[in-house]
Amino acid sequence: MDARLTAEQEEVRRTLREVLVKRCGPDDLRAAARSPEGHDRALWETLSQQLGLPGLALPERYGGIGCSVTELALACEESGRALAPTPLFATAALAAPLILALGGEAQRAALLLRLASGELTAALAVPGAGLATALALVGDNRGDWAGDGRAGGVQARRADGGWRLYGQAAQVLDGHSAELLVVAAHTGGFARSRTLLFLVRAEAAGMVRARQTALDATRPQARIELRDVRAELLGDEGADVPAALAATGDAAAAVLAVEAVGAADRALERTVEHVRTREQFGRAIGSFQAVKHRLADVYVGVRAARSAAYYAAWAAGTGAERVGGLALAQALEALRTAASEGIQLHGGIGFTWEHDAHLSFKRAAGDELLFGPVHRLRAHAADTARLFDAGEVRV
Repeated sequence: MDARLTAEQEEVRRTLREVLVKRCGPDDLRAAARSPEGHDRALWETLSQQLGLPGLALPERYGGIGCSVTELALACEESGRALAPTPLFATAALAAPLILALGGEAQRAALLLRLASGELTAALAVPGAGLATALALVGDNRGDWAGDGRAGGVQARRADGGWRLYGQAAQVLDGHSAELLVVAAHTGGFARSRTLLFLVRAEAAGMVRARQTALDATRPQARIELRDVRAELLGDEGADVPAALAATGDAAAAVLAVEAVGAADRALERTVEHVRTREQFGRAIGSFQAVKHRLADVYVGVRAARSAAYYAAWAAGTGAERVGGLALAQALEALRTAASEGIQLHGGIGFTWEHDAHLSFKRAAGDELLFGPVHRLRAHAADTARLFDAGEVRV
């Protein structure tokens, strides 16, 4: 692995940062989060139509740019620094890779071109609150997380030459505004039970979508209710859906880890700027040794998390190994620490709910609720590596 960024990768970062600095101030973020879509539609058009971010990791024959997961991760690092509420992660890191991996040629041609241009946004809907399980980040995803035919999941049945879905999915990222949903559903009954993926259009009859109140308003979520909804099977019935979800989950975790590192880095910068100007006893509080040591620990944590996240993104793009979940655990911990220290070192003003430092803290907590928690991410990585087989630690 060459850790140096190419000129093209540096250009992606520089250009995107310039746009987001101008368009994603704290007031802009709050206004976008309060909007019906949960994001700034004008900003999304700029990111997609002018910069081509949704198509960064898609092949050129489908309207993409043909880059790797690394370039998409670098773009998300900048969006993470700004905590920009956009459908980029849900569309480009979750839904589009599944369509590319499992979809038939006609489905790819019809959907990926529109996804790459930003004309179409998409979201992945899984039953209940099992997103981390479905993506194989906290355990094996070949179990009954899709419902296993029981109430509370999403079931699919054949009807009138097609498929109908019924059930419920909670915590669907950008699910209230996405024009296309990729829905995981249980089918086949108890004898031949399996999980398949289905495409559901936003205008489908019988589907009810409701935006949920989330801890992190910049990461909007929705509850999806499917009441005998017509759906289109993604790919064919013989597809290995759990394997595709696991591969997508590893790459998405790497992208999310790099995004979290961007948010942590900005939280640290904000805190350093504050302690340089905030005075106590006639001195800037940043001159006190205790404050320096605390921020030095945060700096080391962020740098270590960045190294792990960059490696995970590179590995996901080359197929070397799957370490996205482990990198995500380290990045989320670094973000949580940077945000918490930022709140404390800002003093009394930092503890007010309206302060900007809380945006980073909510992002850390919200992502851990969706994709973690950290200890389960690490435990699954240890199990996958068979670290504690036979009661012995493997080194």
